Amino acid sequence: MTNRFDAVIFDWAGTTVDYGCFAPVQAFMEAFREHGVEPTMDETRKPMGMLKHDHIATMLGMPRIARAWEDAHGAAPTDADVDAVYERFEPKLLGILDRFADPKPGVVDAVDALRAAGLKIGSTTGYTDAMMAIVAPKAAELGYAPDYWISADGTEGYGRPYPYMIFRNMQALHLQDVRRVAKVGDTISDIREGRNAGVFTVGVTEGSSQMGLSQAEFEALSPAERDRERTSAREAFLAAGADAVIDTMAELPALLLGC
Repeated sequence: MTNRFDAVIFDWAGTTVDYGCFAPVQAFMEAFREHGVEPTMDETRKPMGMLKHDHIATMLGMPRIARAWEDAHGAAPTDADVDAVYERFEPKLLGILDRFADPKPGVVDAVDALRAAGLKIGSTTGYTDAMMAIVAPKAAELGYAPDYWISADGTEGYGRPYPYMIFRNMQALHLQDVRRVAKVGDTISDIREGRNAGVFTVGVTEGSSQMGLSQAEFEALSPAERDRERTSAREAFLAAGADAVIDTMAELPALLLGC
């Protein structure tokens, strides 16, 4: 049987590692607090998947956060303020990333099944090269190592929702046809990246930044509550243009291989 796809391009935090995508959330919130602004969890997660500097700029552009910044500093936030928050954010994230690189449930087995079927495994990320220098080796020690990864550092700073990281994956993995490439992610930014590249785009609900729950929090929910959380994330991904949505990575081989 001929495969429909030649490759899968995964996101990292919240998709393949770091259940719930908590490492960057923690660092973002602490960096803003040190500048006198208390962001909510929803505000912090809304731009998730973007390049981290762009994420901070997006947060500072949110009306409530912009007002809180002006109240704290006496002036509206500027580009220099984006840089200042990022300067606090980056060392915080680098200091904890090695603790947030465990593959999510089902990831290693799904990747093994896809590779066995002849698919190549690529990846894009909202992390920088310096961040990936910590995450990628640690994830590899724990069983997950894609054939290729790239950050926006490799695309002149144009991260999601720009499609260029996907195109660089296609170049590196010698892929010819966007219709034979799948992109899997856990944020609206991931879905937009995939749509902009013209690839088959898949959202994953459980352990996603979109859902925003740790594994322990999710497992503590009642069956009805779990269904509500899955449905909420699913609807958000579909509204953003996802071609398909899965709940766990264990579902991916059947979706892509048709078995």
